[in-house]
Amino acid sequence: MKVTGYNGIAKLFHWLTAVAVIAAIVLGFAMNSVESGPRQNELYDLHRSTGALILALVGMRLLWRLYSPPPPPVAGLPKWQEKAATYMHCLLYVFLFAMPLLGWAGTSAFPARIMVFGLFELPPLVGPDRELSELLLGIHWRMGVVLCLMIAGHAGAALFHHFIRKDETLRRMLP
Repeated sequence: MKVTGYNGIAKLFHWLTAVAVIAAIVLGFAMNSVESGPRQNELYDLHRSTGALILALVGMRLLWRLYSPPPPPVAGLPKWQEKAATYMHCLLYVFLFAMPLLGWAGTSAFPARIMVFGLFELPPLVGPDRELSELLLGIHWRMGVVLCLMIAGHAGAALFHHFIRKDETLRRMLP
């Protein structure tokens, strides 16, 4: 059976985003697990840089999606699963935009610099305000926990379709 899937650029954006998000999550836990000092600062810088990369990737991914819409849903998919997939993808995009923006704004309010992989500095989004920083970074952290659950659900659904339903859902996004 021929798999009608996503094009190569859509797949590239998907998997680059996935790797960057996983890296940001790992860095987020790591930076809060080490003692204050140079090593923690390096981890914070890498986490912030990865967040900036995610923001850029998701922006490019959405622009590509406007130019090259996704393929139609897999044949035989129940309507409720189609709707659930649509809502989950929309929610993932919202989180993948909101998380880096909240981190950027919270870091700006802290105030701390955001050097992106040592190449350039992002301008602050807001002025110094420690209370605002705590609020924004608290929301950022809580959304990170929810994002982890959403990613687990997304991956679980793909594996369900592959191993249980034995349909093309996962194969459409594989290289």
